[in-house]
Amino acid sequence: MRDLMAGMTYLAKGQRWVGRNRRQWGFGLLPGLLTFAGYAAAFVVLFFRADNVIDWATPFADDWASPWLGIFRGALTALLFGGGLLLALISFTAVTLLVGQPFYEELSERVDRAEGGTVPESGLPLWRELWISARESLAVLCRVALWGVLLFALGFVPVVGQTVIPAIGFCISGFFLTEELTAVALQRRGVPLRERLRMLRSRKLLALGFGVPLTLLFLVPLVAVFVMPGAVAGATLLVRDLTGEAAPEPVEDAGAFDRS
Repeated sequence: MRDLMAGMTYLAKGQRWVGRNRRQWGFGLLPGLLTFAGYAAAFVVLFFRADNVIDWATPFADDWASPWLGIFRGALTALLFGGGLLLALISFTAVTLLVGQPFYEELSERVDRAEGGTVPESGLPLWRELWISARESLAVLCRVALWGVLLFALGFVPVVGQTVIPAIGFCISGFFLTEELTAVALQRRGVPLRERLRMLRSRKLLALGFGVPLTLLFLVPLVAVFVMPGAVAGATLLVRDLTGEAAPEPVEDAGAFDRS
């Protein structure tokens, strides 16, 4: 249980860190705002074009009598919006991290520096880092999608599907959310995806304590945008725990840091 509480503590510490360093919080907001604007634009387009898409995809139903045509296509429209929302929730963090790779790398480095430790650098050019990040994010999304299909099927099991399965789903989402956020600091340390997953599995409660509350917060519209900088900062602190690096007391005076 100590690891579970430690994970929650790192999440809170990350938010406090950016709270003390407001300039870094504003700096880290930019990728989330850009990604949110892109998703919002996509949903506006979907809202106005959904009927046309459904009509195009179901020409066989054109001759159906009322009310069955409306019910059928209305249900498909609802599924389209639901699927789009689910995809947005699943992919938002990965896309934001990809868009904000340079921002979050810099933020993570500054957390390492402020905590008094070394600042590892990958030594790779930016395009190479973006390629690795995109490839590994896609691999994580595929894993999440496979778990999602399995949990969706298990959701039809009476009682268990409405109680235990949703809880398991939040735990899986929280674990992979932790992986995505810690990837920023671990990639700088040259740790590949498979090794990152092994490290987090060895400290499952630590990963869940950090990721599950964050998953719940991300369900609230716009919250993900504002807590993302603190989540990256907290994930960097968590990485220092995972790798066994020295972690002296945080620097309380942020003024000198902001001027650097």
